[in-house]
Amino acid sequence: MLEALKAQPQDKILQLIAMFREDKRTDKIDLGVGVYKDPTGLTPVMRAVKAAEKRLWEVETTKTYTALAGEPAYNTAMRAMILNGVVAADRLASISTPGGTGAIRQALELVKMAAPGATVWLSAPTWPNHPSIVKFLGIPMAEYRYFDAASGGVDFDGLMADLGTVKPGDVVLLHGCCHNPTGANLDLAQWAKVCDLLAQRGAIPLVDLAYQGFGDGLEADAEATRMVAARFPEVLIAASCSKNFGIYRERTGILIAISRDAAATAITQGNLNFLNRQNYSFPPDHGARLVTMILEDDALRADWQAELEEVRLNMLTLRQSLADALRAETNSDRFDFVARHRGMFSRLGLTEAQVNRLRDEFGIYMVGDSRINIAGLNAKTVPVLARAVAAVL
Repeated sequence: MLEALKAQPQDKILQLIAMFREDKRTDKIDLGVGVYKDPTGLTPVMRAVKAAEKRLWEVETTKTYTALAGEPAYNTAMRAMILNGVVAADRLASISTPGGTGAIRQALELVKMAAPGATVWLSAPTWPNHPSIVKFLGIPMAEYRYFDAASGGVDFDGLMADLGTVKPGDVVLLHGCCHNPTGANLDLAQWAKVCDLLAQRGAIPLVDLAYQGFGDGLEADAEATRMVAARFPEVLIAASCSKNFGIYRERTGILIAISRDAAATAITQGNLNFLNRQNYSFPPDHGARLVTMILEDDALRADWQAELEEVRLNMLTLRQSLADALRAETNSDRFDFVARHRGMFSRLGLTEAQVNRLRDEFGIYMVGDSRINIAGLNAKTVPVLARAVAAVL
């Protein structure tokens, strides 16, 4: 049996990580892997997470299974953080998932169960796992234009033209904030127009909210998702705690499904529970319990939000510094968009050949499409990157 298997293509980001590790140069720079790093290069455990873990160690009395949907308190706390009451509770079903990837997978499984003929629309470009999972599940897929490489912004006219062809019942995946991989975001006026168009077309929004708190702030980053949730009778929201709580390895996420009414919610919740049972039975609980403790405790929550804001402002400072350095080194405003982008990522608009030169000649590692992780920089490496980019242009 196993000899019939075919070799699978390597994940480009994981391949890049391996190449970086094997590189013997001491001045190499990793801008590929998508994790936050502080100025020392460490991905720290947040203060509130450490405090919650210590408290949990003292009070936890059992390691028995949690519920199929995960702990109710976790689901309630996350739904409140993301939606802030814009949708009636009796329209909300949700499940705890292994990270945001698990939430996306379960969302697409649900789509396949509920509407096997529906097409899933993805932005061009998008996070590579989106099309990978869609293709693996055998779901029809289409793309809508999103990024304008010339301006470093959103190709809004192209986006609206493409979404104007969406058919009733199709699913449109939207990045709630901090678009991955481009860093270019819709403003709220554009979000409103997208909502109007998708409502007219009878589409079902699927919002991927992986970076709440990394862009313009915890509340501001949820505004678009809340707008979508309030506008449509049915919405799917996949959210991750990996970045904003810094608990990457704990694999903590949630899938929220908004139904038309309470009767439909009960059926949806049953199907979400069923999907968890089929895929991994009970979801992991450690990270989810830490998140719950933090969100329910005023002091822990305040400290977490303060540190999250430090993280966000550090990335904004790096963005402005890099934009300034690139302007100085290239004597142009070509890269000014970097300061306008939000979140961890920006796409610089370099060719694959230029990206390869940065790696081979300067030890600077980024994804082949020139996506960089802003948080992989610090005050010392910003000018190094700027000089290297200018050298390969």
